[in-house]
Amino acid sequence: MSMFSIFNVSGSAVSAQSQRLNVVASNLANADAVAGPDGKGYKARQVVFETVAMGSEASAGVRINGIKESEEPLHRVHNPNHASADAEGYVTQSNVNPVEEMVNMISASRSYQNNVEVMNTAKTLLLKTLQMGQ
Repeated sequence: MSMFSIFNVSGSAVSAQSQRLNVVASNLANADAVAGPDGKGYKARQVVFETVAMGSEASAGVRINGIKESEEPLHRVHNPNHASADAEGYVTQSNVNPVEEMVNMISASRSYQNNVEVMNTAKTLLLKTLQMGQ
């Protein structure tokens, strides 16, 4: 693997983790959302990654294959005084688990930071190599 392919691999990971952070932010923003009049509430979303070859070398990067919705059932809370309560007095809320989303956010953030650090280290090594030739 050449030094330049490191930028491609880490760049693909930074891009993928950035999208993952956007999905986590969307999930957290809708954690307390209630279902609309149609009964459909917000379902937590998760990013699905896939490995992708980077050029003709043996290096591999990552990209987003898709975003899937959680299969967990929506939460039903008994609150007959709520404006969105059904005939039985239940309010349907999203199935987002805020604790799980915070863990996802920390994981994505650290992965993003690690890949930025890899690119900075590769840049420093390339600059040192160029300085040796002076």
